[in-house]
Amino acid sequence: MRPIPFLTAILVTAALYLAVFERDRLLAFARGANAEEAAQAVGGDDAAAESGAGVPAQTGVRAVGVVVLRSQARTIDSAVRLRGQTQAKRKVQVRAETTGAVVSEPLRKGAFVKTGDVLCKLDPGTREATLAQQRAALTEARARVPEAEARLQEAHAVLDEAQINYTAAKKLNEGGYTAETTLLGRAAGVRSAEAAIASAEAGLEATRSGIEAAQAAVAAAEREITRLTITAPFDGLLETDAAELGSLLQPGGLCAEVIQLDPIKVVGYVPETEVARVTPDAQAGARLATGVQVAGRVTFLSRSADPTTRTFEVEITVPNPDLSIRDGQTADIAIAADGALAHKVPQSALTLNNEGRLGVRVVDPGDVVGFLPVTLLRDDVDGVWLGGLPERADIIVVGQDFVTEGVHVAPTYREAAQ
Repeated sequence: MRPIPFLTAILVTAALYLAVFERDRLLAFARGANAEEAAQAVGGDDAAAESGAGVPAQTGVRAVGVVVLRSQARTIDSAVRLRGQTQAKRKVQVRAETTGAVVSEPLRKGAFVKTGDVLCKLDPGTREATLAQQRAALTEARARVPEAEARLQEAHAVLDEAQINYTAAKKLNEGGYTAETTLLGRAAGVRSAEAAIASAEAGLEATRSGIEAAQAAVAAAEREITRLTITAPFDGLLETDAAELGSLLQPGGLCAEVIQLDPIKVVGYVPETEVARVTPDAQAGARLATGVQVAGRVTFLSRSADPTTRTFEVEITVPNPDLSIRDGQTADIAIAADGALAHKVPQSALTLNNEGRLGVRVVDPGDVVGFLPVTLLRDDVDGVWLGGLPERADIIVVGQDFVTEGVHVAPTYREAAQ
């Protein structure tokens, strides 16, 4: 028989024997008791069993030594802390609205431009001639108006004469001095004059419509000419070179990209658990990756959450007169919120209970270990600020991972100032 399997079998048998028949001694030994105390504990248990009297579980077991921090809650500014980035207040790609070759010298990226400065100028081609033609057509259309108005006045005069003749013929016919056919002829003259008026009015309306069409054509030609000059929509910096001299721009072709950095925005995303603590116009600050600290106010808080992250966008507007803050820099954001009572403890004091809740272990009256769930309010270099604890708490900061709720301990106290 091989020795290793044989030794393994002996060890397994010994372990089973200790776990089944010597369980009390084994547990007492694990708690740190010596052999004599373990025997007394076992004997005490047997005697208690025989007499029917209960003995506390911790009898004869040496208490575990722990270090306890006597902590007093303090009011802190529980700012909402986020991770975000800077963002230009405005960023636009200025594009062409018509077709034409660039005839202006390009501006280079990084140049500062003001509102209305020319970025690209396109070749007008035949557009000036088209505008002159449309203006001539407008003048011609306006010249037809007096003629159409004269025709209308003439038609009204003919109608007045026809109505007079018809009235006279009607009276003569009633007295028997004229024939019925004469009366019918006068009536036909009235209807003919009315038709002439309707025709003259239609001609005048057509003339006026022609004027409006000519005016629209002139406006379109003028608008087409204004599109040849592409200007900066606001004060800012060129992020790209303007279109090169001689390049052909089509409608939608990029002339240049302009960004505005003063003021600049710092954009972050607030989790839904913290969004109620953020209010518009609240004071806020940010630390950039370069170490620069800036301050501003909340100017926008989204009402709709991102469907993927369930966070809400928040924007902070920050002055940037010297344009030292660039678009897209990483920033640690802190938004002012109402103060709260908190305890500052070492981060190592945090632990989890059997249900997986984050909290700290404390020493209750009688030197018995208890567990209190906490809320993490702030993370500093030398510790964390916790909420959800009573105003005074004895928090175990050393040895908390070696005890559980209900265990008696031998605490060594130190003040928070230490």
